[in-house]
Amino acid sequence: MRDSAGLNMHFIDEEETVTLDSIYDQSQRAAAAVLERVRYRPTMGVVLGSGLGAFVEGLADKTVIPYQEIPGFPVSKVHGHAGNLVFGHIGGKEMVVMQGRVHFYESGDMHRTTFPIRVLRQLGCTKMVVTNAAGAVNRTFAPGDLMLITDHINLMMGGGPLIGENDDRFGPRFPDMSEAYDRELSDVLRQTAQRMALTLREGVYCAFHGPEYETPAEIRMAEVLGADAVGMSTVPEVVVANHMGIRCAGVSCLSNMAAGINVGRLSHDDVMEVSATVARNFVELLSKAIVEMF
Repeated sequence: MRDSAGLNMHFIDEEETVTLDSIYDQSQRAAAAVLERVRYRPTMGVVLGSGLGAFVEGLADKTVIPYQEIPGFPVSKVHGHAGNLVFGHIGGKEMVVMQGRVHFYESGDMHRTTFPIRVLRQLGCTKMVVTNAAGAVNRTFAPGDLMLITDHINLMMGGGPLIGENDDRFGPRFPDMSEAYDRELSDVLRQTAQRMALTLREGVYCAFHGPEYETPAEIRMAEVLGADAVGMSTVPEVVVANHMGIRCAGVSCLSNMAAGINVGRLSHDDVMEVSATVARNFVELLSKAIVEMF
């Protein structure tokens, strides 16, 4: 159970044809509107998953912009996803935080799902930390663990966010994904966890499209493929970020054991409950590591 939130999307008229050109232009317009309210261009972006929004409480000099006030921005209206773009400082460093994300399953459109990441790049972000709540597949992990994402497997059967005509203004037709999760940024998270005496698991994140939770058979398949955790987000964001040259690191909050491994039924309420229990460690890890990533 992870990032299983439903979202009310407000993007463009349903009858309007979505092209990469229009997405590029929309992302520029959205960024321009945001920069009218913020005096700086942040180089660091953070995407917060289900129940992990408390991170923004540690930001100083905050400017909060609700998604619905940004032209073309998808809007989140679900428990655990506040739906705000939050600008602020940690340790004197300027950053922008997505307090809540969009999911592919809500619209079935990868371009809409990843539009916020396009906007972050237009704002100036060249580094990004993505977070999520995920189900543990690795049987040595436990609910409440934090996992550094070292790689991912894309099982989002609707396809990837780069399918279709490529726009060279965003990035190359065939972006390299051999280091989707930047080694240097990931090392910062490892070293920070060590100094905190915090156990930081490491593993491969496998993305299903959702919104239904995975079946036990699907979890067995993911386990065979080499997945350590499963979820319904993150991968499209990281693909698009790499396409635009944004360096990424990722952390999963393991909110439950996945179907067939867990005891009992899965529910989003449990995601929120477990995320709340690890919020303090999560926020401290992220806050200390991000300052060193600049």
